[in-house]
Amino acid sequence: MAERSEGSLTAVEIGGAAAAEAMVTEWDAGRAVLPLDPRAPSPERRRILAALRPTHVLGEWGPRALPGGVPVAPEVAAVLATSGTSGDPKGVELTREGLEASARAVAEALGSGRWLCCLPLHGVGGLGVVARAWSTGDPVDVIGRFDPAAVAESQAELVSLVPTTLGRCLDFGVDLARFSRVLVGGGPLDARLRARAIDAGATVVTSYGLTETWGGVVHDGRPLTGVEVRVGEDHEIGVRAPMVMRGYRLRADQTAAVLSDDGWLRTGDAGTWEDGTLRVVDRLRDIIVSGGVNVSPTEVEDILAEHPGVVDVGVAGATDSEWGERVVAHVVPADPTQPPTLSDLRSFAAERLSAAKLPRQLVVVDEVPRTPGGKPVRRLLGDVQEAR
Repeated sequence: MAERSEGSLTAVEIGGAAAAEAMVTEWDAGRAVLPLDPRAPSPERRRILAALRPTHVLGEWGPRALPGGVPVAPEVAAVLATSGTSGDPKGVELTREGLEASARAVAEALGSGRWLCCLPLHGVGGLGVVARAWSTGDPVDVIGRFDPAAVAESQAELVSLVPTTLGRCLDFGVDLARFSRVLVGGGPLDARLRARAIDAGATVVTSYGLTETWGGVVHDGRPLTGVEVRVGEDHEIGVRAPMVMRGYRLRADQTAAVLSDDGWLRTGDAGTWEDGTLRVVDRLRDIIVSGGVNVSPTEVEDILAEHPGVVDVGVAGATDSEWGERVVAHVVPADPTQPPTLSDLRSFAAERLSAAKLPRQLVVVDEVPRTPGGKPVRRLLGDVQEAR
């Protein structure tokens, strides 16, 4: 039998409702959890275990101790592995105080009630729903794998979705109007999808946050209670709040790079802050600098997506000898036999985008690579471009 105590960090390798129940048991006992994707390949899970060094692992056959495990500080409730594109994963240490602050603020903003969790528990979107419900005592239903039919049958009053799953619910005909709130985070919500949801009767609330902030800390552009937001001269969004992480597990150097001594977290996102409202523009690293002008790929995507000949679009930058970088539109056409031309797209967008933001290259693709949260994977867009 694997003895666990305060300071134990248990990696949870099971999924669905069983994982949620296991994590609640750990929290009730004052222990911390590291949820893993049970469907991830074994090498990926081993890499996370090696980098983050939990003390125990809980699989289908129960808990067992792991050699070389390092206990967590008593205030830590969860460690989440970030989905970095290279190198060892970072473990975000989230505290009980942060969880309680998040639970109070979200309940104040959205109201209490039965939650439906249909996002993966190894991500902050799904874990946050379960953890906040545990903190407030609200009931929660957990769907192990997203299924719009299960959403349609749910008796929950509140649901958290990402743009991709919101679209699937609408396509399936889920009656979203019966939820008191439909919280949408995990990526930008484009205007067309939001309009579809509202037309279907959904009360949509957009959420902005990070793994490092226990999830959403800004709803519809307004910070939740206890949350401070600022935008620096370089346009980077900063957040200070009780929800902000303790740090990156076993990586003081990485923590110091993003978390100041007075509690400000550098998010890596670009945005604007006007009249108390935050507008998230893009990841700083995704900003395209073309002819000295900063171009947000998301802004360009939102407009090109409205073209009737475009089913999906992802925008990325490419090195350009004249402009430094050029804007490249990767388009899934509505009719593959007659895709829109570059001239078509430029003319369509010219009334709403400055010349520097208009695409200078068009790549027709079968699909736009996206994360589970629906965000374009821009480094793969670059790979597509070079391959064609």
